[in-house]
Amino acid sequence: MSHASIKVLATGGTIAGQAGSATRRDYRPGQIDIATFLAALAELGVAAHLTGDQVANIDSANIGPDIWRQLHEGALAAITDPTCDAVIITHGTDTAEETAFLLDLTLPTTKPVVLVGAMRAADAVGSDGLRNFANAVVVASDPDAAGRGVLLVMGDQVLAARDARKARTTGSNAFEGFPRGAVALATPASLDWLQPPWRLDEPARYAFPDDFAEVPILHAYAGMGADSVTRLVEAGARGIVLAGMGDGNAPDTVRKALADAASKGVLVVRATRVDEGLVDRDPEDEANGFVAARALGPAKARILLQVLIANGVTDPALVQAAFSRR
Repeated sequence: MSHASIKVLATGGTIAGQAGSATRRDYRPGQIDIATFLAALAELGVAAHLTGDQVANIDSANIGPDIWRQLHEGALAAITDPTCDAVIITHGTDTAEETAFLLDLTLPTTKPVVLVGAMRAADAVGSDGLRNFANAVVVASDPDAAGRGVLLVMGDQVLAARDARKARTTGSNAFEGFPRGAVALATPASLDWLQPPWRLDEPARYAFPDDFAEVPILHAYAGMGADSVTRLVEAGARGIVLAGMGDGNAPDTVRKALADAASKGVLVVRATRVDEGLVDRDPEDEANGFVAARALGPAKARILLQVLIANGVTDPALVQAAFSRR
Protein backbone atom coordinates (compact mmCIF):
# COMPACT_ATOMS: atom_id res chain seq x y z
CA MET A 1 0.00 0.00 0.00
CA SER A 2 1.47 3.36 -1.03
CA HIS A 3 1.70 6.17 1.48
CA ALA A 4 0.02 9.53 0.94
CA SER A 5 2.20 12.37 -0.32
CA ILE A 6 1.53 15.40 1.86
CA LYS A 7 2.82 18.95 1.57
CA VAL A 8 3.41 20.59 4.97
CA LEU A 9 3.29 24.39 5.15
CA ALA A 10 4.76 25.58 8.43
CA THR A 11 4.04 28.93 10.10
CA GLY A 12 5.42 28.42 13.61
CA GLY A 13 3.25 28.77 16.70
CA THR A 14 3.32 26.73 19.89
CA ILE A 15 3.71 23.49 17.97
CA ALA A 16 7.15 24.83 16.99
CA GLY A 17 7.77 26.57 20.33
CA GLN A 18 10.38 25.99 23.02
CA ALA A 19 10.71 27.07 26.64
CA GLY A 20 14.20 25.77 27.40
CA SER A 21 12.69 23.84 30.31
CA ALA A 22 10.15 21.07 30.54
CA THR A 23 8.30 22.81 33.38
CA ARG A 24 8.31 26.51 32.48
CA ARG A 25 4.92 28.02 31.70
CA ASP A 26 6.30 30.73 29.43
CA TYR A 27 7.89 29.85 26.10
CA ARG A 28 8.78 31.30 22.72
CA PRO A 29 6.62 30.17 19.79
CA GLY A 30 8.08 29.49 16.37
CA GLN A 31 11.54 28.24 17.35
CA ILE A 32 11.73 24.87 15.55
CA ASP A 33 12.04 24.72 11.77
CA ILE A 34 9.90 22.32 9.78
CA ALA A 35 12.83 20.10 8.75
CA THR A 36 13.68 19.46 12.41
CA PHE A 37 10.04 18.85 13.24
CA LEU A 38 9.55 16.35 10.41
CA ALA A 39 12.76 14.55 11.40
CA ALA A 40 11.37 14.07 14.91
CA LEU A 41 8.11 12.86 13.44
CA ALA A 42 9.88 10.34 11.21
CA GLU A 43 11.17 8.59 14.32
CA LEU A 44 7.55 7.82 15.25
CA GLY A 45 7.08 5.81 12.05
CA VAL A 46 4.22 7.93 10.68
CA ALA A 47 3.00 6.37 7.42
CA ALA A 48 3.15 9.23 4.93
CA HIS A 49 5.59 10.93 2.59
CA LEU A 50 5.99 14.44 4.00
CA THR A 51 7.73 17.42 2.40
CA GLY A 52 7.84 20.76 4.16
CA ASP A 53 8.00 24.46 3.30
CA GLN A 54 8.73 27.06 5.98
CA VAL A 55 6.27 29.83 5.13
CA ALA A 56 6.87 31.64 8.44
CA ASN A 57 7.99 30.90 11.99
CA ILE A 58 6.01 33.27 14.16
CA ASP A 59 3.61 33.69 17.03
CA SER A 60 0.25 33.41 15.24
CA ALA A 61 -0.88 36.68 16.86
CA ASN A 62 1.36 38.28 14.23
CA ILE A 63 -0.20 36.61 11.19
CA GLY A 64 -1.90 38.70 8.55
CA PRO A 65 -2.61 39.14 4.83
CA ASP A 66 0.96 38.64 3.57
CA ILE A 67 1.37 35.23 5.20
CA TRP A 68 -2.25 34.31 4.45
CA ARG A 69 -1.53 34.97 0.78
CA GLN A 70 1.56 32.75 0.89
CA LEU A 71 -0.42 29.98 2.56
CA HIS A 72 -3.20 30.26 0.00
CA GLU A 73 -0.74 30.14 -2.91
CA GLY A 74 1.18 27.22 -1.38
CA ALA A 75 -1.96 25.24 -0.62
CA LEU A 76 -3.45 25.89 -4.06
CA ALA A 77 -0.22 24.79 -5.75
CA ALA A 78 -0.26 21.56 -3.75
CA ILE A 79 -3.94 20.94 -4.48
CA THR A 80 -3.36 21.31 -8.21
CA ASP A 81 -0.19 19.16 -8.15
CA PRO A 82 -1.16 15.63 -9.28
CA THR A 83 1.67 14.13 -7.22
CA CYS A 84 0.38 15.68 -3.97
CA ASP A 85 -2.48 14.08 -2.04
CA ALA A 86 -3.11 16.59 0.74
CA VAL A 87 -1.92 19.69 2.61
CA ILE A 88 -1.13 20.13 6.31
CA ILE A 89 -0.54 23.59 7.78
CA THR A 90 1.14 23.94 11.18
CA HIS A 91 -0.19 27.04 12.92
CA GLY A 92 -0.37 28.81 16.25
CA THR A 93 -3.68 28.37 18.01
CA ASP A 94 -4.49 32.04 18.74
CA THR A 95 -5.58 32.78 15.17
CA ALA A 96 -5.96 29.27 13.75
CA GLU A 97 -9.73 29.70 13.40
CA GLU A 98 -9.29 32.82 11.25
CA THR A 99 -6.67 31.29 8.94
CA ALA A 100 -8.62 28.04 8.61
CA PHE A 101 -11.84 29.87 7.75
CA LEU A 102 -10.17 32.21 5.24
CA LEU A 103 -8.67 29.22 3.41
CA ASP A 104 -11.97 27.37 3.68
CA LEU A 105 -13.64 30.21 1.79
CA THR A 106 -10.97 30.53 -0.91
CA LEU A 107 -9.75 26.99 -1.69
CA PRO A 108 -11.45 24.15 -3.59
CA THR A 109 -12.45 21.06 -1.64
CA THR A 110 -10.93 18.47 -3.99
CA LYS A 111 -8.09 17.46 -1.64
CA PRO A 112 -7.76 17.46 2.16
CA VAL A 113 -6.42 20.64 3.77
CA VAL A 114 -5.75 20.31 7.50
CA LEU A 115 -4.56 22.88 10.06
CA VAL A 116 -2.89 21.61 13.20
CA GLY A 117 -1.37 23.25 16.27
CA ALA A 118 -0.48 22.59 19.88
CA MET A 119 -1.25 23.99 23.30
CA ARG A 120 2.10 23.06 24.89
CA ALA A 121 5.57 23.89 23.63
CA ALA A 122 7.60 21.10 22.03
CA ASP A 123 9.91 20.74 25.05
CA ALA A 124 7.16 20.97 27.71
CA VAL A 125 5.99 18.08 29.87
CA GLY A 126 3.04 16.49 28.09
CA SER A 127 3.66 18.31 24.82
CA ASP A 128 0.79 17.63 22.44
CA GLY A 129 2.41 18.79 19.22
CA LEU A 130 3.67 15.52 17.77
CA ARG A 131 0.48 13.65 18.66
CA ASN A 132 -1.69 16.34 17.11
CA PHE A 133 0.47 16.30 13.99
CA ALA A 134 0.35 12.51 13.78
CA ASN A 135 -3.45 12.78 14.00
CA ALA A 136 -3.40 15.38 11.24
CA VAL A 137 -1.43 13.00 9.02
CA VAL A 138 -4.04 10.29 9.59
CA VAL A 139 -6.80 12.73 8.60
CA ALA A 140 -4.99 14.18 5.59
CA SER A 141 -4.08 10.69 4.33
CA ASP A 142 -7.73 9.68 4.16
CA PRO A 143 -9.34 10.50 0.78
CA ASP A 144 -12.66 10.94 2.63
CA ALA A 145 -11.19 14.06 4.24
CA ALA A 146 -11.77 15.84 0.93
CA GLY A 147 -15.17 17.41 0.37
CA ARG A 148 -15.33 18.82 3.90
CA GLY A 149 -13.57 22.13 3.41
CA VAL A 150 -10.57 23.01 5.54
CA LEU A 151 -10.31 20.99 8.75
CA LEU A 152 -8.67 21.75 12.10
CA VAL A 153 -7.15 18.90 14.12
CA MET A 154 -6.60 19.45 17.85
CA GLY A 155 -6.78 17.18 20.89
CA ASP A 156 -7.99 14.04 19.02
CA GLN A 157 -10.88 16.02 17.49
CA VAL A 158 -11.42 17.04 13.88
CA LEU A 159 -13.36 20.29 13.50
CA ALA A 160 -14.71 22.01 10.40
CA ALA A 161 -13.11 25.41 9.82
CA ARG A 162 -16.46 27.22 9.84
CA ASP A 163 -17.27 25.72 13.28
CA ALA A 164 -13.89 25.74 15.01
CA ARG A 165 -13.09 28.23 17.73
CA LYS A 166 -10.60 28.53 20.55
CA ALA A 167 -12.80 28.33 23.62
CA ARG A 168 -10.15 28.06 26.38
CA THR A 169 -6.83 29.78 26.95
CA THR A 170 -4.99 26.63 28.03
CA GLY A 171 -5.33 22.86 27.99
CA SER A 172 -5.39 20.21 25.31
CA ASN A 173 -9.19 20.62 24.95
CA ALA A 174 -8.93 24.33 24.09
CA PHE A 175 -10.92 24.05 20.84
CA GLU A 176 -14.58 23.39 20.27
CA GLY A 177 -16.92 23.43 17.31
CA PHE A 178 -20.23 25.29 17.00
CA PRO A 179 -22.89 24.60 15.85
CA ARG A 180 -21.44 21.22 14.98
CA GLY A 181 -19.06 19.63 17.41
CA ALA A 182 -16.33 17.34 16.14
CA VAL A 183 -16.90 16.02 12.62
CA ALA A 184 -14.46 13.16 13.30
CA LEU A 185 -12.35 11.63 16.05
CA ALA A 186 -8.70 10.89 15.30
CA THR A 187 -5.76 9.20 16.96
CA PRO A 188 -2.39 8.23 15.44
CA ALA A 189 -3.90 4.79 14.79
CA SER A 190 -7.56 5.49 13.96
CA LEU A 191 -10.02 7.84 12.30
CA ASP A 192 -13.80 7.81 12.71
CA TRP A 193 -15.92 10.21 10.66
CA LEU A 194 -19.10 11.26 12.41
CA GLN A 195 -20.87 12.58 9.31
CA PRO A 196 -20.52 12.31 5.52
CA PRO A 197 -18.74 14.94 3.37
CA TRP A 198 -20.81 18.07 2.79
CA ARG A 199 -18.79 19.92 0.09
CA LEU A 200 -17.81 17.26 -2.45
CA ASP A 201 -15.68 18.54 -5.36
CA GLU A 202 -16.66 22.14 -4.73
CA PRO A 203 -14.62 24.94 -6.33
CA ALA A 204 -13.42 27.85 -4.22
CA ARG A 205 -16.41 29.83 -3.05
CA TYR A 206 -14.60 33.16 -3.36
CA ALA A 207 -11.42 34.56 -4.87
CA PHE A 208 -8.65 35.27 -2.40
CA PRO A 209 -8.71 39.02 -1.63
CA ASP A 210 -6.27 41.28 -3.45
CA ASP A 211 -6.84 43.69 -0.59
CA PHE A 212 -8.35 43.26 2.88
CA ALA A 213 -10.82 46.03 3.64
CA GLU A 214 -10.78 47.81 6.98
CA VAL A 215 -13.35 45.92 9.07
CA PRO A 216 -12.99 46.55 12.82
CA ILE A 217 -14.70 44.54 15.55
CA LEU A 218 -16.71 46.69 17.99
CA HIS A 219 -17.05 45.06 21.40
CA ALA A 220 -20.31 46.00 23.14
CA TYR A 221 -20.33 46.88 26.82
CA ALA A 222 -22.65 48.52 29.33
CA GLY A 223 -22.56 52.29 29.11
CA MET A 224 -20.92 52.53 25.66
CA GLY A 225 -21.77 55.54 23.56
CA ALA A 226 -22.45 56.27 19.90
CA ASP A 227 -19.02 57.89 19.48
CA SER A 228 -17.49 54.41 19.49
CA VAL A 229 -19.21 53.89 16.12
CA THR A 230 -18.62 57.33 14.63
CA ARG A 231 -14.87 57.09 15.27
CA LEU A 232 -14.70 53.88 13.23
CA VAL A 233 -16.70 55.37 10.36
CA GLU A 234 -14.56 58.51 10.33
CA ALA A 235 -11.44 56.31 10.22
CA GLY A 236 -12.67 54.72 6.99
CA ALA A 237 -14.22 51.42 8.05
CA ARG A 238 -15.81 49.58 5.11
CA GLY A 239 -17.61 47.28 7.51
CA ILE A 240 -18.16 46.90 11.25
CA VAL A 241 -18.67 43.65 13.14
CA LEU A 242 -20.53 44.18 16.39
CA ALA A 243 -19.52 41.75 19.11
CA GLY A 244 -22.83 42.42 20.77
CA MET A 245 -24.38 41.58 24.09
CA GLY A 246 -26.55 38.46 24.14
CA ASP A 247 -27.79 37.72 20.63
CA GLY A 248 -26.06 40.69 19.03
CA ASN A 249 -27.50 43.55 21.05
CA ALA A 250 -26.15 47.03 21.81
CA PRO A 251 -27.43 50.18 23.58
CA ASP A 252 -30.06 52.09 21.58
CA THR A 253 -27.70 54.99 20.85
CA VAL A 254 -25.10 52.59 19.46
CA ARG A 255 -27.67 50.74 17.39
CA LYS A 256 -28.84 54.05 15.90
CA ALA A 257 -25.27 55.04 15.08
CA LEU A 258 -24.72 51.68 13.39
CA ALA A 259 -27.92 52.15 11.37
CA ASP A 260 -26.66 55.58 10.29
CA ALA A 261 -23.38 53.98 9.24
CA ALA A 262 -25.23 51.29 7.27
CA SER A 263 -27.25 53.98 5.47
CA LYS A 264 -23.92 55.43 4.27
CA GLY A 265 -22.79 52.10 2.82
CA VAL A 266 -20.89 50.62 5.78
CA LEU A 267 -21.72 46.93 6.13
CA VAL A 268 -22.81 46.17 9.69
CA VAL A 269 -22.83 42.61 11.01
CA ARG A 270 -24.33 41.74 14.39
CA ALA A 271 -22.36 38.95 16.09
CA THR A 272 -22.11 38.19 19.80
CA ARG A 273 -19.50 38.44 22.52
CA VAL A 274 -21.13 35.37 24.11
CA ASP A 275 -19.05 32.20 23.76
CA GLU A 276 -21.65 30.20 21.87
CA GLY A 277 -25.03 30.65 20.20
CA LEU A 278 -26.81 31.76 17.04
CA VAL A 279 -27.44 35.41 16.23
CA ASP A 280 -30.65 35.37 14.19
CA ARG A 281 -32.14 38.22 12.24
CA ASP A 282 -33.89 40.83 14.32
CA PRO A 283 -37.23 42.35 13.19
CA GLU A 284 -35.43 45.71 12.75
CA ASP A 285 -32.46 44.36 10.79
CA GLU A 286 -33.95 44.95 7.36
CA ALA A 287 -34.88 48.55 8.12
CA ASN A 288 -31.47 49.17 9.69
CA GLY A 289 -29.53 47.44 6.91
CA PHE A 290 -27.93 45.01 9.37
CA VAL A 291 -26.67 41.46 8.78
CA ALA A 292 -27.00 38.72 11.41
CA ALA A 293 -23.83 36.67 11.89
CA ARG A 294 -25.74 33.44 12.57
CA ALA A 295 -23.23 30.88 13.91
CA LEU A 296 -20.08 32.88 13.18
CA GLY A 297 -18.26 34.55 16.04
CA PRO A 298 -16.81 38.06 15.62
CA ALA A 299 -13.36 36.98 14.38
CA LYS A 300 -14.71 34.76 11.60
CA ALA A 301 -17.51 37.21 10.80
CA ARG A 302 -14.81 39.80 10.12
CA ILE A 303 -12.95 37.41 7.78
CA LEU A 304 -16.10 36.58 5.81
CA LEU A 305 -17.05 40.24 5.50
CA GLN A 306 -13.56 41.13 4.20
CA VAL A 307 -13.73 38.32 1.64
CA LEU A 308 -17.20 39.40 0.51
CA ILE A 309 -16.18 43.04 0.11
CA ALA A 310 -13.11 41.98 -1.90
CA ASN A 311 -15.37 39.90 -4.15
CA GLY A 312 -17.80 42.76 -4.74
CA VAL A 313 -20.57 41.33 -2.55
CA THR A 314 -21.88 44.39 -0.71
CA ASP A 315 -25.66 44.18 -0.93
CA PRO A 316 -26.86 43.42 2.64
CA ALA A 317 -29.26 40.73 1.40
CA LEU A 318 -26.48 38.90 -0.45
CA VAL A 319 -24.13 39.34 2.51
CA GLN A 320 -26.81 37.83 4.75
CA ALA A 321 -27.13 34.85 2.40
CA ALA A 322 -23.39 34.24 2.69
CA PHE A 323 -23.55 34.34 6.50
CA SER A 324 -26.48 31.90 6.49
CA ARG A 325 -24.74 29.41 4.17
CA ARG A 326 -23.17 26.28 5.63
